[in-house]
Amino acid sequence: MPAPDEPRRVPRHANEIRDVYDLLDEIRLRRGMWVRGNSLLHLESMLMGYRIALNPHGADADWPFWNSESQGLFPDWLWQRRGRQSSLGWAAEIELEAQAVGQEPMDLFFSLFDEYRAERGHTAR
Repeated sequence: MPAPDEPRRVPRHANEIRDVYDLLDEIRLRRGMWVRGNSLLHLESMLMGYRIALNPHGADADWPFWNSESQGLFPDWLWQRRGRQSSLGWAAEIELEAQAVGQEPMDLFFSLFDEYRAERGHTAR
């Protein structure tokens, strides 16, 4: 969320979304419009569909959520940060953690994803 004295960013048109980071920035602004029930499991499914849709077009995009050949992805970062692995996946684990601490799952996800992005020098535009 922007600071009280910081202007609120205006949502962009869908044709201005360049990558998954832009998409997530848009989702952050209008979560209810993009993700049914603000569920991280629905977000995870949406991101998987987005990535699969890129494949036929040969799009070679930076993809922080899953790729069997890459390291340093968001789930790897999350497991290292938590000191454990999980077969449930990042979305389910964050939802469980949010419930345990009384926080909204989307808020916790974006907080964690912001840390991940900052460590990799990929900040929101």
